[in-house]
Order: sequence, then C-alpha cells, then structure tokens
Amino acid sequence: MEIRVYYEDTDAGGVVYYSNYLKYFERGRTEYLRDRGFSVKEMACQGFVFPVVHLEIDYRAPALHDDLLRVETAVLEIKKSSLTFAHQVLRVNDGKLLVDGKVKLACVGPGMKPKRLPEEIIQALKE
Repeated sequence: MEIRVYYEDTDAGGVVYYSNYLKYFERGRTEYLRDRGFSVKEMACQGFVFPVVHLEIDYRAPALHDDLLRVETAVLEIKKSSLTFAHQVLRVNDGKLLVDGKVKLACVGPGMKPKRLPEEIIQALKE
C-alpha cells in the first residue's frame, strides 16, 4: 500500500516521527488481511483479537514531509496462536529502503487468553 507523508507525521526537523512507522505497519497488516478476505473488525466481533507481543524495527534512512511511501507486508511465520509479519517501508520515487521490521501478534479471545488461529486464516495466509 502507499502512504503520503503529511506535515502531521513529522517531527520538528521535517522527518517522519519514529513511532508513526508503527502506524504504517498496522495499516499494512490490516490491508494485507483485507486483501485476503479478512476484516480485523469482523474478526474482533467474532472473538479473535491480535495484540502485538513483539516488535523489531530498524530505521535505515529518513522519510520526509510529502514523500510517497510504499509499505510492503508479508507473513513470516504462522503458529497455532500467533502470526509474525515482515514490513518494509520504501520511498516510491527512488525505491530506497527506509525502515524494516518484524511484528509478532498473538491470537487471543475474551479475557486476553490465547486462542487458536481460525483454520481459514491459516490456509489463506499460507497460499
């Protein structure tokens, strides 16, 4: 997916504020799942919630106000009750890798108790 950097995304130096990349990752995961027929909102209504339990991120180069970014998302690992996604943020005009990271999500139900991933999600993400 593509994201334009707006003034509100930047710090006093005109550089994307570091925590905003986590929002970009979140949007990338949400759209990745949507493209495969899954709504994060609908899954939550069905009792499947996916909190972040681990995050690794490397900041390689700054994104600046008005840059057009591409967020690439892929599944790295699927376990019984967790998913790990890889994310890369690249600047569109030159293809430069700006940020990459991994995010592990647990699948939990009511009371934040671990819950098995639905089989249809596992199958769709393996394809």
